[in-house]
Amino acid sequence: MADSNEYVDYAKVRDLLLSAQERRHELSYEQQMALQHSEWAASAQRGGIKTNSKVFDDLCVALQSNSKLADHPDVCAKISELMPLSVQSLRVIISSKRIAMDTEEVESIIDIVRQHVL
Repeated sequence: MADSNEYVDYAKVRDLLLSAQERRHELSYEQQMALQHSEWAASAQRGGIKTNSKVFDDLCVALQSNSKLADHPDVCAKISELMPLSVQSLRVIISSKRIAMDTEEVESIIDIVRQHVL
């Protein structure tokens, strides 16, 4: 069995659940809760920036071209979803994998996020 992970953003989860709701005419309780959460998380109410699947995918690819993030697709996905625009916010994300970066490298990643988001 191949070990492959596909990372998706909240907007895609929302779209998939809405599609399932249209086909089945109802969702389970867990799916309804996931739909509510994904609608909130994909909106501008969380973090001030509405998420978009195309931006998420493009940003993930751009971040994976960074030599220090290339081995951490999960961190690239988290950065793409949260879209941090400050050094502190980004450091919180990369610290989970103990990725050592100086301030200049962190700022270059924030510049990549800004190019894709703003």
